[in-house]
Amino acid sequence: DGAISRIVEHLSIRATRVVALPKPTDLETTQWYFQRYVPHLPAAGQIVIFNRSWYNRAGVERVMSFSTPAQQETFLRDVPHFEEMLVESRLKLVKIWLDISRDEQAQRLKERREDPLKALKTSPLDDVAQEKWDDYSAARNEMLTRTHNAAAPWTCVVTDKKKQARINVMRHIIAAIAPEDIAAGVEAPDPSILFPFQIDAVERLNP
Repeated sequence: DGAISRIVEHLSIRATRVVALPKPTDLETTQWYFQRYVPHLPAAGQIVIFNRSWYNRAGVERVMSFSTPAQQETFLRDVPHFEEMLVESRLKLVKIWLDISRDEQAQRLKERREDPLKALKTSPLDDVAQEKWDDYSAARNEMLTRTHNAAAPWTCVVTDKKKQARINVMRHIIAAIAPEDIAAGVEAPDPSILFPFQIDAVERLNP
């Protein structure tokens, strides 16, 4: 949420939308999985930021058993094709994985519980985040490995230092989608903080 807030702070509110979909309704659970995301996709000149996005199915839904193993497998098989169609339609797709260490996550969850200004950020899922750390790590590794490809690559960001992470995320997004005259004046991301995912280098992420 913090990174998204910084990204959209100085963007046009008419051309920018942040989409954070709630739990699917009973009707939506009967639909094609990607169906409820498609209406939110941008038109020319628009930017849409999905908070979590369709990758919920490969992360939270897998770890918390909110979907079946068969549904999760279908998602991992189908999502590269879905994203390839988006890219072929000239939509610029930027996939960013924000990675955090276990100790830093514990500290931030503690702050949410104790800081009144962060109380509304709390979620029932926070209570089991640390307990299921290994499960989330395994889900992340499989998700990144199976859904990273040339058409829709993943970019990973080390986020223990919030400010550095957010600055580098914005640099990456500018390089990816901004007009050339704007992108040319922005410093390249720090490769020690933000880097392309490599299938043979999962160890760079937090275990």
